[in-house]
Amino acid sequence: MKPAPLPENEESRIKALKELELLDTLPEDVYDDITRIASEICGTPASLITLIDTDRQWFKSKHGLVCPETPRDQAFCAHAIVNQEDYFIVPDARYDERFFDNPLTKNEPYVIFYAGVPLRDKEGHAFGTLCVIDSRPRTLSEQKLLSLKALANLVAVHFELRKTRLELKKILVMIQNSSNNQIATDLLTSQIKPIVDPMLQEIETLLNGQPSQGQVQHLNSLQNMAQSLKSVLNATS
Repeated sequence: MKPAPLPENEESRIKALKELELLDTLPEDVYDDITRIASEICGTPASLITLIDTDRQWFKSKHGLVCPETPRDQAFCAHAIVNQEDYFIVPDARYDERFFDNPLTKNEPYVIFYAGVPLRDKEGHAFGTLCVIDSRPRTLSEQKLLSLKALANLVAVHFELRKTRLELKKILVMIQNSSNNQIATDLLTSQIKPIVDPMLQEIETLLNGQPSQGQVQHLNSLQNMAQSLKSVLNATS
């Protein structure tokens, strides 16, 4: 077994991952829907949304698997996040020198086939992957790979929306702690305004991605809030 090398930006990657505050959070329907759809499209029994922490691989969503995490040195996804291509594919791990003696290949869940797409933020940090796995060797068509990449992009957009919400919360706390109205106004203008337009663009991207009815309602609510906030900011500038 050959553990993956560390990414060149490992220190900043781990910092950005921690700031996302996703590790060890409860399951969320939006991510579980994506892993289920990924398995259906690719015809695999299992699919995962993984996050590569300092010494473990943690599953934000898992379809077809029970375990919540694995050691990082065994993780196929640890190899995927240092791969510069759009996809990282292992057709048959039994004949791959990196994985043939991997405990995840030799024992349950018997990862023989693996295909993963890195989940990157706008700064280029690869937090983990959206991946599909099977206990038998196989390949995926180009169309299925493109669909897997599209789903991974959807996950990445959700991560960016989460990051934006966390930034807004921190700014609101700063404003609430300020007794000076002018300082509060300046914070609104200088800190929140650069966030609002990208947030609206991300929401529009999600709405164009054929989300479920429940996701549409949630996104419409976020969109209305962001547009109202933009109107207020424009009025104060």
